[in-house]
Amino acid sequence: MAAEEHTEEHTGTTTDTVAAEGVAEDVATLAGDDVPRYPIAPGYRVNVRRGPGTQYGIVRTLPYGMRVPVYCQKAGERVTGPYGTSNIWNNIANGQFVSDAYVRTGSDGYIAPRCD
Repeated sequence: MAAEEHTEEHTGTTTDTVAAEGVAEDVATLAGDDVPRYPIAPGYRVNVRRGPGTQYGIVRTLPYGMRVPVYCQKAGERVTGPYGTSNIWNNIANGQFVSDAYVRTGSDGYIAPRCD
């Protein structure tokens, strides 16, 4: 089982969450992004990593209630979270990965192409 991948600490406000989601949605719209978005498990702020494992550096932490695109998926470190145990990591932006164990995709398997 991997090190804990989420944080319970609440450092932002509801306004921060809405602003972060708005920025992500704006960037996606500008890029012509038609990729479906999936919700992060309720009550979790999930670490976004530079690669598919907890040994990779944290890029940012997603706010509560965030929905993320899944552009591709890659096998990596096995992590246990609210949606089970998985070695699948979701690429949500260039060089940014979150464990599939914290994203409600509706599947225990791959739902997007594999990352190169």
